[in-house]
Amino acid sequence: MDPATTTVRPAADRRRELLPAMRALLRVFCVLTALAVLALLVQPGRTADVFAWTIAPPATAAFLGAGYAAGFTLVLLSLRDPVWARSRVAVLTILVFTLLTLVATLVHLDRLHLQPEFADAPLLARGAAWFWTGVYVLIPVAMAVVLVLQERAPGTDPPRRAPVPVPLRAALGAESVVLLAVGALLSVAPADTTALWPWPLTPFTARVVGAWLVAFGVATALAALAGDLERLRTAAVAYTVFGVLVLAVVAVHAGDVGWDRPSAWALVAVAAAIAGTGAAGWRLAPAPGRHRP
Repeated sequence: MDPATTTVRPAADRRRELLPAMRALLRVFCVLTALAVLALLVQPGRTADVFAWTIAPPATAAFLGAGYAAGFTLVLLSLRDPVWARSRVAVLTILVFTLLTLVATLVHLDRLHLQPEFADAPLLARGAAWFWTGVYVLIPVAMAVVLVLQERAPGTDPPRRAPVPVPLRAALGAESVVLLAVGALLSVAPADTTALWPWPLTPFTARVVGAWLVAFGVATALAALAGDLERLRTAAVAYTVFGVLVLAVVAVHAGDVGWDRPSAWALVAVAAAIAGTGAAGWRLAPAPGRHRP
């Protein structure tokens, strides 16, 4: 083809892709979530020595670690797919979680290992507390700014070509209602969680657990509303990881769970539903760059 006759497609006809600033921010969050997984999911009984604040019982730390493992999956897959429309739900999920966690951190600064009463805590724990505070002050602000720039970037979103089956959309909608309701209650009334959670939570951990539930509730609601399997795929994989790991946490830390509480069996049922719907969305969604008729 003669270069002189080659035409350049206008920006309006090109797919909007991740900006370098967004990719850099996602890489940072990928590293941060990996560190949190190592501290919480891998060694949940050592938070007094290796984490920003002491978390008990270990089931709580492991549950938060499951959330971070799902967040790591969400970010890693977003980095592998350059199309912004297929990463929008992931970024909004992260933004919601970091904003709610920032609020929880500011409200419960007295529980972090940076306070004078924790002067005898290991250096790693005290350093983690300062690191945690800095991360959750900077990341939400940076993400909000970059999100605005990303939405204003030239290009368009690809058309919706793979509709989400109605039963799957209905299941996602129902799960979203449950996650948002429980997450909001844990965030607003963290001192009274006996009826909502099958093991004891402190107000601080209740709010961070609530932040993960609200974030995934927002993600499922957005996935159901988007109605496109291609845009759902990344979130569906992370959603599956979250459900499977929560079931694993409950099994491994069964001694921490109050099995005489209805909330214990409700948590198992919801986690199983999350894993099932996530796997269904993952299985049905065409891989990036391919379209299933």
